[in-house]
Amino acid sequence: MAALRRALRALRAGARMRSEAPPGAVALPRGLLGADAHEEEPMAVAQRKNPDFHGFSAEPDVDVLNMRAVFFAGVSVAIVLGSVFLHYLPDYGLQQWARREAEIQVLERERRGLPLLDSNYYDPARLTLPPPRVRPPPSPWGVPMEPYGAPYGHPSPSIWGCE
Repeated sequence: MAALRRALRALRAGARMRSEAPPGAVALPRGLLGADAHEEEPMAVAQRKNPDFHGFSAEPDVDVLNMRAVFFAGVSVAIVLGSVFLHYLPDYGLQQWARREAEIQVLERERRGLPLLDSNYYDPARLTLPPPRVRPPPSPWGVPMEPYGAPYGHPSPSIWGCE
């Protein structure tokens, strides 16, 4: 950062000495501005010599040859390498794997004599289920029972003699 400040100060100091411009103006060295005013740019010269200038060479025949070679190679490489890249991409969404797995499952079910589709995803005989819940008897007062058997706000039913 300090080097940048020194360079800017040197440019400003050199500009003040060389020109009669205001103190804030900066004069850039002649090499940074480009060609002199009376010189023509090389691009314009090449375009006047060859109106179909592509920027590869000043000679018209060499320019066209180089342009065709670059575009042929670029398009060929893009098409060939692009198609190779797309061909070797992994299985998007595992569609091919799912198809192969489904075919394996169908063959296995046919071999065992099972139906192809079943309403149970898992074999119910192999599942361990929790014991069924025992519902408490309904309350004689029509009020839901608390977890321990007493209705809300009332003493235990055993006190009232209705167990």
